[in-house]
Order: sequence, then C-alpha cells, then structure tokens
Amino acid sequence: MEKEIVSRNFIEQIIDKDLAEGRCTTVHTRFPPEPNGYLHIGHAKSILLNYGLAQEYHGKFNMRFDDTNPTKEKTEFVESILEDIRWLGADWEDRLFFASDYFEQMYEAAVKLIKKGKAFVCDLSAEEIREYRGTLTEPGKNSPYRDRSVEENLRLFQEMRDGVYKDGEKVLRAKIDMASPNINMRDPVIYRVAHLTHHNTGDKWCIYPMYDFAHPIEDAIEGITHSICTLEFEDHRPLYDWVVRELEYENPPKQIEFAKLYLKNVVTGKRYIKKLVEDGSVDGWDDPRLVSIAALRRRGYTPESIKQFVELCGVSKAQSVADYAMLEYCIREDLKLKRPRMMAVLDPVKLIIDNYPEDQMEELEIENNLENEALGKRKVPFGRELYIDREDFMENPPKKYFRLFPGNEVRLMGAYFVKCVDFKKDENGKVTEIHCTYDPETKSGSGFTGRKVKGTIHWVAAKTAIPATVRLYENLIDEEKGVYNEEDGSMNLNPNSLTVLENCQLEPAFAKAKAYDSFQFVRQGFFCVDSHDSKPDALVFNRIVSLKSSFKLPKQD
Repeated sequence: MEKEIVSRNFIEQIIDKDLAEGRCTTVHTRFPPEPNGYLHIGHAKSILLNYGLAQEYHGKFNMRFDDTNPTKEKTEFVESILEDIRWLGADWEDRLFFASDYFEQMYEAAVKLIKKGKAFVCDLSAEEIREYRGTLTEPGKNSPYRDRSVEENLRLFQEMRDGVYKDGEKVLRAKIDMASPNINMRDPVIYRVAHLTHHNTGDKWCIYPMYDFAHPIEDAIEGITHSICTLEFEDHRPLYDWVVRELEYENPPKQIEFAKLYLKNVVTGKRYIKKLVEDGSVDGWDDPRLVSIAALRRRGYTPESIKQFVELCGVSKAQSVADYAMLEYCIREDLKLKRPRMMAVLDPVKLIIDNYPEDQMEELEIENNLENEALGKRKVPFGRELYIDREDFMENPPKKYFRLFPGNEVRLMGAYFVKCVDFKKDENGKVTEIHCTYDPETKSGSGFTGRKVKGTIHWVAAKTAIPATVRLYENLIDEEKGVYNEEDGSMNLNPNSLTVLENCQLEPAFAKAKAYDSFQFVRQGFFCVDSHDSKPDALVFNRIVSLKSSFKLPKQD
C-alpha cells in the first residue's frame, strides 16, 4: 500500500529545513496582537496557524500582547482577545506575556545600541524626519544630530526617560543607512517621548519603544524560533534581523511572512468598525453582522467551523480573497450532524383541525436528526390548534405548489395527513385561520400506505408554543456596490442587513435553550440563542446561516 503524500505549506518546509540543519531543536511560536480593538476572522488564521505549528512540531506557543502604544490600548480589548483565543482552542498554558513586561530590557537594549554607536538621539520633528527620509527613488539625508557622541546620546536618552522633554521633542533613532533602498532601514525611530498612562505599567514610563524595535526583542527574550506574521511586514524583516543581530542574541528568531486572509465584501478595518459602532449602524463590536471573532461566536459560529475555513483558505505568499459563502459552507458542514432539527414557525398563522377532539393533546415521537440517529428522539405535543408558516398556505397557488391550499392534502411533519377545507380572512384580506380535517389512520410511523401526498409542512401546537424573537441577517454591505463608496470613502451599507421577526412560535423543547445553544429550524436554517438579549422568558435567536448554499468545494486533482 502506497504511503499517502501529505503536502507541506511553505512555512512547514522552512521549519523542516531549520530542524534538519540544526538551526533550532524545537519550534516555539507566538500570537502577538496589539490590544487596540477586537480580533476578526483574519486574526483567527494567524492564531490557528501559530498554535497549529507549535502543536504539529510538539513545541510551545506563547500569547503576548504588543502593548507598546498606550494611545489606543485598553484593558477591555485585552480581555476580549484572551476570550477569543481561548474559544478558538489555542492554549498558551502559563505563557501569557506583555511587551510592557520587557520595557526595562528594551531600554537597556537601546543603551547597548548607543554604546555601540548604532543609535542616536535626534531633535528633528516628525515632519522633518519625513522630509529627510527621501523617497522610493531618492536617498535620504543624514540628520544633523546623527554624529552626536556616545556620551551625549546616553545623557540625552536618560533625560528622555526622566521626563525632561515634551512629547515629540526628541526621539531615539537607529543609525543604519539613509541611502538604503529599503526606507525602513533609513535610521528608523526606535523610541519616542509619550507622556501617557499605560494600561499595564501606569505612569512608570514616559518613553515607549516603537513596534519594529520592540517586536524582535520580545521574540528573542521569549526564545521564539519562528516569528510568523503577515506580508505587510516583509519589508520590515531587514530591520527585524538588524535589531537581533546588533543586540547579539544567541539563536535569533526567524521572521516568516504569509498572506492575510481577506473576505469579499466584508468590513474588517478597526476604524471602520469603530465608526459603525459609534453611529449606531451596529450594536457593538460583536454585532452578528460583523466578522470579529466575538461577533461570529455570538451569531453561532463554532471554533471547528472557523478552523475548517482557515484550512480551506490555505497558507501561501499569494494574496487572495475568500468568499463569505465558503465560511457559511463550513458552519453548515459542522452543524448538520451535531444539532437537532426542531420546529419553529417564524410567520405564524393558526391552523385548526375541525375533527380533532377539542380538549385532546397527544405526544408524538420525532427524530432529532434524520442523518444522525445518535441524537435520538423527542416528544412533541400535538393538538387541535396549531401554528404553521404563512408561506405554507396559498388561496390560489401556482403549479407545482405542494403545500396547503383549498382541497389539498399534506402531511404535518411527524404527525398526520390534513386536508384544507376552509379558511378565514380579516378585513384587509389577510388569512387569519386555516381549517382542516385530519385522517387518524395516517399517523407517522403507523405504516399507513393507503395514499401518498406530495407536501410535508412543519407546525407547532398552539397550546404549548413558546413565543420568541428571531433575527435574520444579510450581508452588512451592499454587495452590488462593494464595501466603500469611491467618491467619499463612506461604506455602502445594506438597508436590509437585519430583519427582526416578533411573535415567532416554537415547540416547547426550546424552553431550556440558553446563550450560544444552536439548532436547526426545520426548513429555515441554523439558529443560535443570542448571548446578549435572550432571556429564559423571552428567547431571542440569531440565524447563523440558511440551509441553501451557493458554495461548492473545488474538485481535488
């Protein structure tokens, strides 16, 4: 029997080579978000990739916050990020770190660069630094402060730390090469003065390291072997390597870049989501129409569905855009065998069985999931008065309409055949009652073979029905127009992205449903109990996804 050949992505190939050549003996990865907002589906790819590699190679995975910019960082974001990562199943064990844990070591690293003649204090303003930097085609100019002595630089840097200077008055810059073809190497700023209170260190510091300086130091201190990040950091890699080389770290980490995960017609930018939240277009960072991880969790997506989606997207250097339909495909695949199929009537109209005993109620046994017998059966009450969905009755139906209409007979799912004999309307012509007769010989499971019907509809017994609110979602973005208006940069929002249905009627088995519980509503889709607004006596459900899919997996060669 031939051994199956498993395709290795380019990152695995690099790691395999590093291990074979002895550059490292173990694999140690990390996920390093800045706590300045909620994580989204793209971050899920990075989390699962980094954690997955640590698992695959029996290595370690660190969780670390790159909290070097107190301007935008909040404890709220720290807590939401930790919750998201736990939910996705990535386990950092006892290795939770903050960049701010290393501020003293970063300061000492900067002092070391000054002593080596590799860093200097610069008095140019931010605007002047940009002017001196040059362009993609023209080299930059040296700062007039570039040749300060080591002693003067040490004194000025200490004074920066001591709070002598105002914000923007002085910066510390690496001394590399103002003529480098890579603009990131043209004496980049590595420390700036910022009199800000930090969420973790309070007012201890008034100087903060820049990300490009701090990140390689954090990786080196923690013993990270492979620093895996997205493609926008590719041009920053020479600076990353310069920092770890000049600071003379043993076994320096290796930076590897991969393509981000982009979703078509979806808003992921933090500043755009912040605007949607602030102007009330959505009800928070976890509104189920968004693709933040918190929003996907609230809507009813599972960690398994997101893992499958990330795996289908793959890992490469090539930028690509995934269709939201592929994410929907993954949640359908995950839930279809796991969740019970239960009856919920979203637009109810009363159906009365005229010849059914008036005070009688019986319990019918119905399969929880026809594709998975292991989920067992449940008892569903049945009586004379029921609710059915309004779309399951038509007074004057078109051809091939097999549901209820005057004179037609259908099966009530798991129950009996009923035949429509009459109906009532209100003064506006809206149907208010449908009257039927039933055939007691046709009970489901009785083996009745006398005749067949073409239609089966779901129902809920009126006497035991539970009222609920149901939210139906469409894409937040108007897909025909795209995400952004080219003229003014505003977002093209879909006015029908949320439909709220009140007074839906559910079978009593839903009574114990709690936050995040999910179900398949027969013929309607998969739904999840809303974690914010649902209460035991006033259930609220979010539609996760409809039953129909436009997505098909590509054929394997």
